[in-house]
Amino acid sequence: MNQEQLLAELRETNLAYLMLARQMLRDDRHAALYRLGIGEDVADLLESLTAAQVSKMARSNMLLCRFRCDDRIILEMLCGYGKERMMGDGHAAILLAGRPAEVMS
Repeated sequence: MNQEQLLAELRETNLAYLMLARQMLRDDRHAALYRLGIGEDVADLLESLTAAQVSKMARSNMLLCRFRCDDRIILEMLCGYGKERMMGDGHAAILLAGRPAEVMS
């Protein structure tokens, strides 16, 4: 993949993430805060963006979303390693819920 393709994929991912996050916040704010791993201030900012601002943010050359599952244990639980797949999902959700929401500073 060349640099131009990489940037195009990055921008497409950013736009999809921003649109999904805004829709989730409109549908069920509390669930969105948990699932996205964001705080109230970031949610307020995302909801207040105009279409032009969303488009401008999406064109950034940085990935706007963050991979929350950066812990090997959580990843293994979600991947279904082991026999207790259902139990792993529950444990992973509990561990992720215990992490503080990210805040923009």
